[in-house]
Amino acid sequence: MLARTDLRGTSPTLAELRRALPRGGTDVNAVLDTVAPVVHAIADRGVEAALEYGEKFDGVRPSSVRVPAAVISDALEQLDPAVADALRESITRARLVHADQRRTTTRTQVVDGGAVSEKWIPVRRVGLYVPGGNAVYPSSVIMNVVPAQEAGVGSLVVASPPQKDFGGWPHPTILAACALLGVDEVWAVGGAQGVALLTYGGVDTDGAVLDPVDLITGPGNIYVTAAKRLCRGLVGIDAEAGPTEIAILADNTANASFVAADLISQAEHDVLAASVLVTDSVELADAVDAELDRQVSETTHRERVTTALSGKQSGVVLVDDIDAGLAVVDAYAAEHLEIQTRDAARVADRVHNAGAIFVGDFAPVSLGDYCAGSNHVLPTSGSARFASGLSVQTFLRGVHVIDYDENALRDVSAQVVTLARAEDLPAHGDAITRRFAVEVAK
Repeated sequence: MLARTDLRGTSPTLAELRRALPRGGTDVNAVLDTVAPVVHAIADRGVEAALEYGEKFDGVRPSSVRVPAAVISDALEQLDPAVADALRESITRARLVHADQRRTTTRTQVVDGGAVSEKWIPVRRVGLYVPGGNAVYPSSVIMNVVPAQEAGVGSLVVASPPQKDFGGWPHPTILAACALLGVDEVWAVGGAQGVALLTYGGVDTDGAVLDPVDLITGPGNIYVTAAKRLCRGLVGIDAEAGPTEIAILADNTANASFVAADLISQAEHDVLAASVLVTDSVELADAVDAELDRQVSETTHRERVTTALSGKQSGVVLVDDIDAGLAVVDAYAAEHLEIQTRDAARVADRVHNAGAIFVGDFAPVSLGDYCAGSNHVLPTSGSARFASGLSVQTFLRGVHVIDYDENALRDVSAQVVTLARAEDLPAHGDAITRRFAVEVAK
């Protein structure tokens, strides 16, 4: 089922590797002209425009953007107790991990009387986007809200598309997850119009003010991504997320049934999802193909899965050995990377580029999606080479505090003036010399 790229017996350069590997993705530029009028309309007309676009794209117009508190609490009361318990476990584990990511102020005494501190200040207000579409994602509520709360963000709003089947409000499981996390501000708005309304704010149908945010995080489709690109600068964004992806580095000790199941689990997300196996074992590749044939026929979303697995973004990459495989997965920089090899922990320790690394037979991506404690909002499309997943750090700003007394400044004044002159910025030097009764020698 999976197309094969055979790199055995070759020594490709990094550039050649990147070109050779399966890669799909979407062209955000192609939809910017479609999304720009939506963003501009929300900037001009606020809530009214957002509701109009919601009615057009989602087929429903809620009575207000902000979801009433009673609707949120009712969603939790009516939630299946088993789902509620699973969400609570996910929240508990996520809090354990993200609490350990908190940053502390550092103070460096540069000289007597001169110190520089770095303090970490949370973003004041954030918008957390939770998509609708092919599936319901209460887990994404947890993955966005928990690190924001642990960072100390004082004000946050969750935005999620309105649903025709639920009175124009977001899916009840989304609302229930918000209730479990203590989130009381939820907006029934999605897509590009949701991102734009988070950016510009507005006045709700009942006259309540919907304040704009400073930072928007969370995954979404290509239109959400395009809107984030257009609004970036007015607000911060976490990333421009592309279709989800998994790479599995495996040798002949891997369980073909496990590998196939994990490839399918990612393909289940979207027809554009990428599932890539990198292996030095043709026998394993053959066994995985056989497992895929069997397991895909049994899976619920077989049409979606089949399309994703047969797309140009998915495939098997054959390599000479695990060292060559490591070079491949580093060049690929997967959102999710599983290591299913002998001595998997040692191999995982050698990986340089990945959004998250899952070690061994019993750490599948599905665990990270829900209950590992890790965050599942991760860099895609190769951006794991330079970007990180969502974390407490996403919601913090490091601010330097410079504290020098007169003697400390005087001691370094000559060097500052010299550098100012070297850059032809004499006023910079004047800002130093005017502070002292005697000028620094010219």
